[in-house]
Amino acid sequence: MKSPFLRDLIANEVATGVFLVQSKEVRQKRTGESYLSLILSDRTGDMEARMWDNVAEVVELFDKDDFVKIRGMMQVYNNRSQLIIHKLRPVPEQKVDFADFLPASERDPEEMWSELRAMVAALDNAHLRNLLNAFLDDPEIAGRYKIAPAAKAIHHAFRSGLLEHVLSLGNLACLVTPHYPGVDLNLMITGVILHDIGKIYELSYDRSLGYTTEGQLVGHIAIGIRMLTEKLRDVPDFPVPLRNVVEHLILSHHGQLDFGSPKVPVFPEAILLHYLDDMDSKMEATRAMLAKDPQAAGLFTPWNNALARTLLRKVRYLDPNEGISLEKTFPTVDEVRGNKPAGNSSAEADFGAKLREALS
Repeated sequence: MKSPFLRDLIANEVATGVFLVQSKEVRQKRTGESYLSLILSDRTGDMEARMWDNVAEVVELFDKDDFVKIRGMMQVYNNRSQLIIHKLRPVPEQKVDFADFLPASERDPEEMWSELRAMVAALDNAHLRNLLNAFLDDPEIAGRYKIAPAAKAIHHAFRSGLLEHVLSLGNLACLVTPHYPGVDLNLMITGVILHDIGKIYELSYDRSLGYTTEGQLVGHIAIGIRMLTEKLRDVPDFPVPLRNVVEHLILSHHGQLDFGSPKVPVFPEAILLHYLDDMDSKMEATRAMLAKDPQAAGLFTPWNNALARTLLRKVRYLDPNEGISLEKTFPTVDEVRGNKPAGNSSAEADFGAKLREALS
């Protein structure tokens, strides 16, 4: 295992480590001399970096998505951590363990996939269940769905982030839907699983997170509609009105035309899906922002463009002597409701039983 990770760097102490180059720019100082502006990353996060001197000696030796070994010092500048590089050299990819450099969900993807399959198996609408199984039985879709991030940077921006986000939404749907009479949980779960499915092709996630050419040209909503059209050919006698409703769930989940939604949501399940999706993404973005730069001073984080605000470091404000702990926990629906203790060995079966109960 590599050491140190970015999260372990101590301010104003010299350190040596290997990192992945997420971005690389050559800029100019006021004097006209060049300097390097980089974003370096590993599985614990990313950090801005600057190399002020000897740039000409190294600038052609590496590029974006390469691994580099650096010697430098982490400093806190304008309430952000920044790595000042003294020395740099490229590292062949054969000498690194990719798992050390790719941020990933703390949950096991196969465990999450089993929960997703149980969620689908519990649906009592055969048309929707068969449609979802047509997606999840596809080996290519399954392979990508298990590792795709939910976004490039805003929320769940790590491997298996899409799956983590979808399961979070599934739990929320099971909790909230019974509160509103007439809202169909079958449709909610279908929208949850399919609303972002186009991201498995929109995003690239072999090393640093980015957009594929297809993603830049078409976008995940249009890709998702294309995938739906293709899979419906494998589901005979799928009702046309139900197809239109499922298409609308995908097309409208961003909620507003200004946010890239081709349609605004016009029935309860579509409206609820949009708000749950928006809430879950914002809460994860909030968690990630507060967890970043734990050594930064002050009670407020830097400005967050996605959230359009700075965030209060609440724990530090309420108790200056208390450390910030933002480790993720993943409660089941039953644990959220207070019905069952954690650690149930038959979590998958319990999840399916609870979903069937909600559907009945």
